[in-house]
Amino acid sequence: MFSKEIAILALGVFSLASVPAPACADTLQTIQQRGKIIIGVDIGAPPYGMIDKNAKQTGFDIDAAHSLAKDLGVELEVVPVTGPTRVQFLRTNKVDAIMASFSITPERKKVIDFSDPYAVVPIVVGGPKAANVTSAKDLSGKTIAVTRGTTQDQAVTRSTKDVPNVSIVRYEDDATTATAVLTGQQDYLFAASSVLPVIHEKDPKRDIEYKYTAVSFPMGVGLRQNDVQLKERVNQWVAKNLKNGTLNDTYKKYFFGQSLPAEMLK
Repeated sequence: MFSKEIAILALGVFSLASVPAPACADTLQTIQQRGKIIIGVDIGAPPYGMIDKNAKQTGFDIDAAHSLAKDLGVELEVVPVTGPTRVQFLRTNKVDAIMASFSITPERKKVIDFSDPYAVVPIVVGGPKAANVTSAKDLSGKTIAVTRGTTQDQAVTRSTKDVPNVSIVRYEDDATTATAVLTGQQDYLFAASSVLPVIHEKDPKRDIEYKYTAVSFPMGVGLRQNDVQLKERVNQWVAKNLKNGTLNDTYKKYFFGQSLPAEMLK
């Protein structure tokens, strides 16, 4: 009898071990219990994220993050990230979400998830005013500055792969990329459309202007895969604030009056 009971007990333990462990609690529950959402924002990528003259964090993504936190009924904590560290910070649980001009791409969706798009990131090519550059083929023989690990990096790599004699210089963040062009280390860059006005603002004599749009990417809130409840709430926030015009008003505030695409606002 004793041996039989042991066998039955062992079988029960084995059966329990064979059952998959329950999924971890959704991040939304953790946020609500904590009373705070932790969002990664690139504060070195104006006008998405930046520091103003009063040392205050500001920008489109900062305002959007505050709006999302308010909608969730919690406080906001901003953790600075860079283009190359966004996925890493999300996957290692250093943040609950990422709002950092985070373009939605198939490559990124293999390892993280995204909300519905709440804005767009147009990737443009800048260069000297006198240069006749209207497409990637005109970049032959040119040296191009870009931020490492970003959609700009992907765009320049793909669009120039068959263009001869193109040199790509990769920097660790958008601020350093812009500085490289400002100081004349490079005359061409692939960047978000917001970077060119910043260059002109810092040095109006620097002869760099818009040449063409390489590609435009929808931009979403970066989330961990399987954070189903949080994704649902973030998507509700996106839909509501696109419909009521809040996100568009915020976008126009930081992008020199430019509106979001009309199809996003329907």
